[in-house]
Amino acid sequence: MALSNDIILRPRFKFDVNTDNEKLLKGFEDTKNSQSDFIITRIDAHVFIKFPKQKQHFWSPQLHIEIDKNEKQSTTIHGLFGPNPSVWTMFMFFHFIVAGLFIAFGIWTYTNITLGNSYATPLFLNLFMVIIWALLYVAGRLGKAKGKPEMHTLHNFMKETLRTYR
Repeated sequence: MALSNDIILRPRFKFDVNTDNEKLLKGFEDTKNSQSDFIITRIDAHVFIKFPKQKQHFWSPQLHIEIDKNEKQSTTIHGLFGPNPSVWTMFMFFHFIVAGLFIAFGIWTYTNITLGNSYATPLFLNLFMVIIWALLYVAGRLGKAKGKPEMHTLHNFMKETLRTYR
């Protein structure tokens, strides 16, 4: 599994398996009851695998798998790694706030320049938003790096479960 992409914060993967999707979904249902290292939740063709609360930290990843049936007994598995959905929502909210403030301060700067007024304060605030965005990006990258070993653990567990129930 290649997780070395330098830009993406939520790695994805996709592959095909020559097994019926219901058999694989049932395998995850059975594995949920036979182990205690992971919390497995299934909703229709979606399987969510995450660590128990006592093993989680702020940047702990979870794995969302979608198991789709193809023609001829083949199945496509789509996977997405990401932080807890509430953490991801908060993180994106901060990005949108910073982007909105950047645009507002940009308009304020342009208006002051056009009117011939001092534009040092709005220009400083605009540059400050760029710095805040860069810090958010670095925080996301550090969080991904902290969760990378756990991503490998989740991926290995998924592969082992799929291998068992083929």
